[in-house]
Amino acid sequence: MLLTIDMNGRRPIYLQIADGIKTLIARGQLGEGQALPGVRQMALDLGVNLNTIAAAYRELQSEGLIVVKRGLGARVAVRSGAPTGKHGGDELRGPLRSALTDLVLAGIPQKQILNLINDELRTLLKGAKS
Repeated sequence: MLLTIDMNGRRPIYLQIADGIKTLIARGQLGEGQALPGVRQMALDLGVNLNTIAAAYRELQSEGLIVVKRGLGARVAVRSGAPTGKHGGDELRGPLRSALTDLVLAGIPQKQILNLINDELRTLLKGAKS
């Protein structure tokens, strides 16, 4: 699993790891039901503490993106099509609205904002499995 983390970044490492796994899931590089590396293995691969990986997995589990079973490890959750976890439906709009508000307040024109959104979505889905 290819994840990059910035040890000197301002964002906590466990969130960087969780975000990296989310991106792999969104791109289809981690499919439903696919096993994730064990906490120990991932910690060794990334050179971080076991607790950091465990925190990332807990975050993903709370969002309904992975399922963790003691003794069996973590797997990508099977999605029913409806948003699950703590980010159900309307709750997804909050962070989006906040980001859009920041762009508007920065004086970026609507057309440029739409181009940014399209570029980011294209980048996210680049290489995604259909």
